[in-house]
Amino acid sequence: MDRISNLPDELLVKILSFVPTKEAVSTSVLSKRWEYLWIWSPNLEFGHRVCSEDRCKRLQSFLDRNLPLHRAPVIESFRLESCSSHFKPESIKMWVSTAVSHCLRELDILHDDTDPAKSKNILPSNLFACKSLVILKLVGEILLDVPNMISLPSLKTLKIKRVRYSSEETLQRLLSNCPVLEDLMVDLHDYDDYTTGKLTVAVPSLQSLSLYIPYISLIDGFVIDTPALKYFKLLDHCPYDHYFLIEKMPFLAEAYLDVSLTDLKSIFGSITSVKRLSICSEAVMLDEGFVFNQLEHLEVCICTLFSSADQLIDLLKASSKLKRLDISFMDLHKPSGMVCWNEPTTVPECILSSLQSFSWSKYTGEPEERDVVVYILKHARHLRTSTIKSSESSGVPKCEMLKELELSPRASATCELMFE
Repeated sequence: MDRISNLPDELLVKILSFVPTKEAVSTSVLSKRWEYLWIWSPNLEFGHRVCSEDRCKRLQSFLDRNLPLHRAPVIESFRLESCSSHFKPESIKMWVSTAVSHCLRELDILHDDTDPAKSKNILPSNLFACKSLVILKLVGEILLDVPNMISLPSLKTLKIKRVRYSSEETLQRLLSNCPVLEDLMVDLHDYDDYTTGKLTVAVPSLQSLSLYIPYISLIDGFVIDTPALKYFKLLDHCPYDHYFLIEKMPFLAEAYLDVSLTDLKSIFGSITSVKRLSICSEAVMLDEGFVFNQLEHLEVCICTLFSSADQLIDLLKASSKLKRLDISFMDLHKPSGMVCWNEPTTVPECILSSLQSFSWSKYTGEPEERDVVVYILKHARHLRTSTIKSSESSGVPKCEMLKELELSPRASATCELMFE
C-alpha cells in the first residue's frame, strides 16, 4: 500500500475512476493520503434500485454533505439510482445541479416510485443549458418540464423511458434544441396524458431512433422527420387507429418494426433503402411493383404468418437482392399456430437467384411450417446453409422433423441442412 500511496495524485485519481464510487469512497479511511482523493474522481455512481429507507437516508446525508465539495473540473459521468420516496426531490436537484457545474458529460438517472401518479420534477433548470452534456438518460417516474430557454449544443445521445411530460410540446421543445443529436430512444409511459396529443420527432442530425408506443396508449399520432437516419426501431403496440407520418429515410440501413398498425404502406415507402429489415405485423400489404432495392437480410416474425402466409411471399417478391432469410419469434412473442399454406404459382426472384442463407427458429414441424420450409428448399438454387432450430414445445419428435426435411427435394446441391 505504501508503494501505491507514493504515486502521483493524478495517477491515483485515474485508478479510482475505474472502480465503483462506493469502493473509491471507502479508500478514504486508508490514510490521510487517501482521505480526499475520491472527491477528484470524474466518474460518480450512487444509489441502488432496491434500497431500504434507512440506507437511502444515509446516502442522502452523505451526498448533501460531500458532493458540494467535489473537486473534479470535469465530471465525465454522474449516475443515480433512486427509490424515489426515500430521496427528497430538492436534494436530487441539488446533486444534479452540482454535477452540471463541473462540466458534466453524461447524466444517467433511474428514478423508481411505488406511486407513478406522483412523478417528481427532479431536474434543475441549469441542466437544460449544459454546454458540455453529451449523453442524457432518464428512466422512471420523472416529470420532464423543459424551460423555454434551453440549449444543449453537445448532446448526442438522449434516452428517455417511462418519464412523464409536463405538456404535449415538452419533447419537441427538447429535441429542437439539440442540434447535434444522433441517438434517440423514446419509450412512452402507459396512460400518460401527454400521449393524447401528437408526438413529433424532427431532428435533421439523427442517425438512430427507437420509439416505443405501449398497448395502453391514447396517442393521437406521430410524425417522424429524420432524413439522416441509419437505424430505426418502431414498437407500436397501440391497438387503436392513429395518425402517423414518416418522411423518407434515404440513408436507412436497418429497421426493426413490431407494430399493430393496420396499414404499413407509407412506412414501407419511407424505408426502401433498408439493407436489413426485421418485421412483425399482421398487416403487410405491398403495392404492386414495390421493391426493397437494397434489402439483403430479412427477419420475419412468425406472428406475421398467422393471418396469411402470403405475406411472407409478398415480402420476398419485393426483395429481389435478398441473401438471408430468418423466420423466428421476435422479442417476447409467443408461439401460435400458422394458417394454411397455399403454395404460390410463381417463385419470388430472390429465392431463385440470390438467397444463400435460411433459418427457422422454434420450428414445430407442423404441416404448415413444414410446407414453407420444403418450398424454400425446393426452389432456392443458391442456398448454402439452412438451419432449423426446433421448438421445445413441439409435439413432433425431432427425428421425424429431420427425416422429413432431409428427404425433401433441394434445388441447391451444396446446401448444408443443419438441425438443432
